[in-house]
Amino acid sequence: MLPLVLYDILSKLPGNSWSANPAKPRFVLSHKKLPFDTVFVEYCDIAPKMKEIGASPNKRDGSVVYTLPVLSDPNTGALITDSWAIAVYLDETYPENPVFPKGSRGLIRSFESAVDALLRASLEFSLLRSSQILNERGQKFFINVREAFFGEKVDEWSPEGQKRDAQWEALEQKYYGSAKIWYEETEGKWVMGDTFSYADIIFAAHSFWLKKVCWDDEWKRIASLHDGRWKKLLAEAEKECNLV
Repeated sequence: MLPLVLYDILSKLPGNSWSANPAKPRFVLSHKKLPFDTVFVEYCDIAPKMKEIGASPNKRDGSVVYTLPVLSDPNTGALITDSWAIAVYLDETYPENPVFPKGSRGLIRSFESAVDALLRASLEFSLLRSSQILNERGQKFFINVREAFFGEKVDEWSPEGQKRDAQWEALEQKYYGSAKIWYEETEGKWVMGDTFSYADIIFAAHSFWLKKVCWDDEWKRIASLHDGRWKKLLAEAEKECNLV
């Protein structure tokens, strides 16, 4: 079997990998024990590189946008854009060690939408920290695009004080507070009880992202929430997916 190729976003961090959406297929590929290589692409080079290899863009609000992750499978010739589409493709093409238990895909899709909605209130803080771990070329492109999206300069995204405090409250109480309730309602350690699924990968990937981009004291604050539940969940998901 030829190794699959995952296109991920370049950073200046050791090991490079940091972003939540490319982390999701990384978890899935590793859970399925599929061989894969990673190609890291600078933010400003994503569009030309994806056009070069023939990847499909995403459509957002009528605009065509090239994004990562993208997965290339030389064994089938498939070239898939978007973390969700990649997970679905991998489960259908390589069904061993599934991440979508039978009949769960629609439910997990709705679950992911709910999780993403809970993250929006703290998004500017997370994106500010993300901009700070990028190389100079990628950082400039990243900031320009998101300044246009938010209608705010980068120093307005998450200034110290009332706005930053509100973002932290949203992250701790709305996002992780809701996650605590969901996990407590299960009869096992995963969202679906004793069955590991893509729902757990969603949470793990977001925590992985925050761990990578937050300052040390900020990650310690998150890691200590609910008696260390989210740090432990990330570690257990990484273990389940053979990433440790």
